[in-house]
Amino acid sequence: MNLPNKLTILRVVLIPFYVAALMIPFKWHIWAAIFFFAAASITDWFDGRIARERHLVTSFGKFLDPLADKMLVMSALVCFTALGWCDPAAVIIILAREFMVSGLRLVTAKEGVVAAAGIWGKVKTAFTMFAVIGMMALDIFFGKNAMISEIDHSTIFMINEILMWIATVLTVISGGIYLKQYWKYIDPSK
Repeated sequence: MNLPNKLTILRVVLIPFYVAALMIPFKWHIWAAIFFFAAASITDWFDGRIARERHLVTSFGKFLDPLADKMLVMSALVCFTALGWCDPAAVIIILAREFMVSGLRLVTAKEGVVAAAGIWGKVKTAFTMFAVIGMMALDIFFGKNAMISEIDHSTIFMINEILMWIATVLTVISGGIYLKQYWKYIDPSK
């Protein structure tokens, strides 16, 4: 197994540690969650870069890398919904797009076509990962057990909502581009 695939597997392995750190309150638990999420996010950047530069792109990597990204981000967003940090509607829209793109990739794969991640998909993923880390940082510095100062919960929720809805808009744009690009494989009129 090559290094990029090992990094992708590491990302998947870090997910339960991230979720446990986020959801089980203990001193510094959000810091631990940020550490696990950031470490997992960094593996996403490195695995792709190393695979392309060293010509180590594999079918396993093409399969697991986008799945690992979705598992990481969706784990965070589901937990955020449970914590009351974001609007469930945004999470549902993001989740629906992920199912749509995954289904589209299955259909195109049967035709021998790889529906690779485009620039909008990468921007969406990068911004969503930034938003997740930002939302956790807001809780650390301004939440109930604030390091700096506690601010009104509605202000934190509003900032979280702005971050989430920007991520949602990017998600819809990238999903629409995927759909348009690969529509011929699912066109119901054919």
